[in-house]
Amino acid sequence: MTSSELETPPLDTARRLAEHGDLDGAAAILAELAADPDGPDRAQAAVGLAVVLEERGDAEGARAAARAALATGHPEYAAQAACHLAQGFEREGRAEQARAAWQAVLGVGTAAYVPLAHLALARLAQSPGEADNELRAAMEAGDDQIAAHAALRLAELLVEHGEPAEAAEVLLDALEYAPQDEVPALRVQLGIAHLELACAEFAETVEGGADPRTSALAIELLARTLPLRGRDEDARRVWTYGLEHADESLAAEVRLRYHREA
Repeated sequence: MTSSELETPPLDTARRLAEHGDLDGAAAILAELAADPDGPDRAQAAVGLAVVLEERGDAEGARAAARAALATGHPEYAAQAACHLAQGFEREGRAEQARAAWQAVLGVGTAAYVPLAHLALARLAQSPGEADNELRAAMEAGDDQIAAHAALRLAELLVEHGEPAEAAEVLLDALEYAPQDEVPALRVQLGIAHLELACAEFAETVEGGADPRTSALAIELLARTLPLRGRDEDARRVWTYGLEHADESLAAEVRLRYHREA
């Protein structure tokens, strides 16, 4: 062994061994470092050991190493360890354990990992209200990329639950700070929110008893817009409502619109 090799920090040696496929050699070095209660590299080594053991297929050993890193409370490596645990539990479909691990990320409080944890907790939420709260927290956590993604998901939830106006507000705010690669998806969702708003206005016009010409126009616009939202059956019901309306002048207007080319 050369003098330069002797001077190489053990963590670097372990990393090099892992990169070259010697997982056993890397694990041995990392396990020794992680077992030293006074070692300056204990937390980092434990996280590295968790990764190496997982690559070796030792899921339980990897979790034990990650929990050891988490127990150190190190602002960087404890947070990494909690993320490692959470992601592993998610892959296995163990939602309850994953939620607990993501909560542990929040408990460590390292700013770089907080947005990711909130986004994950929204994904694992057990109710729409819980998802809403976590998505809003992710939007306020300081990472523009994650905030834009959270805004998109929140807008989708709001539209699903009949709140397209609020969804549009969320998306317009997000477009002010979103990274460029997130903008197209936000704009598409904004268009969807506007479609929902348009449908609501058309329906309100029909229900409000406007004059036959205006009502017929609203019926046509509603019936032709609903399929864009995958609501073909609702569109058919709207056409039927207009075509069979008791007001013959309104029904006649709707027939003209129904039979013309879209």
